[in-house]
Amino acid sequence: MGQKYSVTVQETGLVFSCADDQAVLAAMIHAGFGPVNHGCCGGGCGVCRMRIVDGRWEAFKTMSRAHISEDDEKKGILLLCCVQPRSNLTVARIN
Repeated sequence: MGQKYSVTVQETGLVFSCADDQAVLAAMIHAGFGPVNHGCCGGGCGVCRMRIVDGRWEAFKTMSRAHISEDDEKKGILLLCCVQPRSNLTVARIN
């Protein structure tokens, strides 16, 4: 295992740890809190759609363009099941 990073949920201030080889969603589920819901955990359903408001990340799975457009991705709107941290992150719900 490599580097571990902190992920902060903007709305609640809760913080959990996520390894650089782990999906942010998987770490969130393991930590036992959200606010994100989840479905397929494979990038196809779009349920774990959130915005990364701060930090660096890398997509390790293809995100469904039915749920995340290229413009969304540029704005940090992503599927948390498809991204891994490359620094500490702050995530937020999309209203």
